[in-house]
Amino acid sequence: MSTDQRLRVAIYGCGNFAKRTRIPNLLQTDAVDIVAVCDSNLQAAQEIAADFRVPHVYHTENDGAYKMLDAEAIDVLYSIVPAYVRTDVEVTAVQKGIHLFSEKPQAITMHVARRIDNAVQQAGVISTVGFRERYRPLFQEARRFLADKQIVHVRFQSFGGLPPLTDTSAKTWWADMDKSGGRALDWGVHATDYSRFMTGLNVARAQAFYCERPTYATALSSSFNYCFDNGATMTLSFVSSGPTPRNEPWFTVFYEDGCLEIYQYDRIEVNGEVLYQADAFDPWLEQDKTFIRAVQTMDTSILRSDYHDGLFSLAPVLAGWESARRNGGCIDIASFMNDV
Repeated sequence: MSTDQRLRVAIYGCGNFAKRTRIPNLLQTDAVDIVAVCDSNLQAAQEIAADFRVPHVYHTENDGAYKMLDAEAIDVLYSIVPAYVRTDVEVTAVQKGIHLFSEKPQAITMHVARRIDNAVQQAGVISTVGFRERYRPLFQEARRFLADKQIVHVRFQSFGGLPPLTDTSAKTWWADMDKSGGRALDWGVHATDYSRFMTGLNVARAQAFYCERPTYATALSSSFNYCFDNGATMTLSFVSSGPTPRNEPWFTVFYEDGCLEIYQYDRIEVNGEVLYQADAFDPWLEQDKTFIRAVQTMDTSILRSDYHDGLFSLAPVLAGWESARRNGGCIDIASFMNDV
């Protein structure tokens, strides 16, 4: 496939993220044509089609996603639906030779994620997951600095306001803990992935505890413990309780005889001194441009990760969620990933 050849892209999931980020990014590449969109909300799909001059609209009712895959000539599927929606649309797509961009989290069970991954592997298509921060120079600089360090412990913390009340929520999927997994799933796969990216380590074991109260639709807090494959440890805290503490680093990486801190998307400090001050950067756009270029050239070396690698960021979070259901029991990640 030549870089001069335009790619035919279908969008599966027409929420605000597709409308405001992914589709505008794809059109900026000037290398794609959006040929079809599909969503459970027919009005949202029709609005996107009108805004971006997309010729074909499909509704997920009556197997619309599968009809889209059958009827359209598609090179790339952007799957931007919530994780709980994913079943085998992506499997069907890759079996047809369609390259796959999967937003994160990729699924809410390893069974579904593994089915998609197996199909990707067997079809030999190009794939990636929306772990956009791997493309941000800030995290690349942290990875470079830590390359020769002996990691001891990683700490991640995320704070937010109170969750929606159970009896006043708008009944969105996000306010359903069984569907959304709360902030620990949404941000946890990011935090796990960027920790893996920065340190070069994979998670070997995981456990977690959730603070859930009937007044609130999702968890007030979630606390995760990881053990990496080199014996290093990690803690992840997701707290939804009110005002956000100021001047707290998102990531703190302790290594033998030192400490690296990442303050939001702003800067890296090492042992209290600024190592790197970030400039404005759009990792969403960079990832989309790179993925499209990889498909055009069939060069996967320029991608920061593929669907298979993404499983090693998803599994520890899903294992932590399962651990919380088991009162904090420790879960072996390799066994969890292979458990059907």
